[in-house]
Amino acid sequence: MERVGAEEQVSMTVDDLEIIRPEAESDEFSSSSERVDLFAWNNGMIRVDEGNTEHDAIKKMFFSGMGPIGKGTDVVSIHKNSHSTLTGQARFESFRIFSQAVGKKCGGDANINYAWYGASRGEIYDIISHGFSRLQRPKAGELYGFGVYLSSAKFSIDCALSSAEDENGLRHVMLCRVILGNMETVCAGSQQFHPCSREYDSGVDDVSAPRRYIIWSAYMNSHILPSYIISFRAPLKGVPRRIQANLVKPTSPWMKFHTLLSVLSKVLPPHKMTQISKYHCDFHRKKITRQQLVKRLRQIAGDEMLTRVIKLYRTKDQTSCVLVP
Repeated sequence: MERVGAEEQVSMTVDDLEIIRPEAESDEFSSSSERVDLFAWNNGMIRVDEGNTEHDAIKKMFFSGMGPIGKGTDVVSIHKNSHSTLTGQARFESFRIFSQAVGKKCGGDANINYAWYGASRGEIYDIISHGFSRLQRPKAGELYGFGVYLSSAKFSIDCALSSAEDENGLRHVMLCRVILGNMETVCAGSQQFHPCSREYDSGVDDVSAPRRYIIWSAYMNSHILPSYIISFRAPLKGVPRRIQANLVKPTSPWMKFHTLLSVLSKVLPPHKMTQISKYHCDFHRKKITRQQLVKRLRQIAGDEMLTRVIKLYRTKDQTSCVLVP
């Protein structure tokens, strides 16, 4: 069976259909969850117990973006930002208000995504307690202007390389919700420090296949909402500062986008296929991002239909590969 890198072409995976609902408190939180151990601060952090769906979903997301390094990685704990302090509540409300404002500006879609941020334990403490307060050059990779750098949810390896070991040999990264709005491409080596026009809200290294997001300083405490802290051990010493994108491959059933469209055309009415084809063209013209394309596809075709089509296609594909000599 043909295998390709995750970013070599447009594809759709079952992971694209998974949703973590950060607004809702998990029903499966253990009643004994408490502010303990590594992040036992009086700042609204609570431990997410192993074994519940929230812990499993975040852990899976983290490992899926670690590539081959994931095999030697051990997640020690996950803590959730409950936003229960007065400051935390204010930041949560600010994020909600700016989400609505950017959504209104962008035609109803604020383009909110998950993204990773890696740093030292002390820096993460400061961010959770006081917010982002300073800009630094990226600890890994090239310079793409001056702002807060976050890694796409698909590339947790990048933020892991930006983290630092603490006295216990642990590293820490944050999973954040980020308001991206309209993204503009920022070239490597750029000295940019704000949007080039009012049309844009954030920067990105590649608008068609984002790996690195840049949130400008003016928006760093309104457009980034730290949601979780993942503490882990990983064999990162000696690892190149930039893992090649094709090392991180889809971990769930996937299929090429043009193949998906061909299959969907047999089960969806013509007017829906016309809509999907339009968004597909917009993506190739770089008018919308991959995330926006996937979101539109989910709205038109429905998650249940997409999941069934992708899984059925991959099952048949694998079977045919076994039978063909």
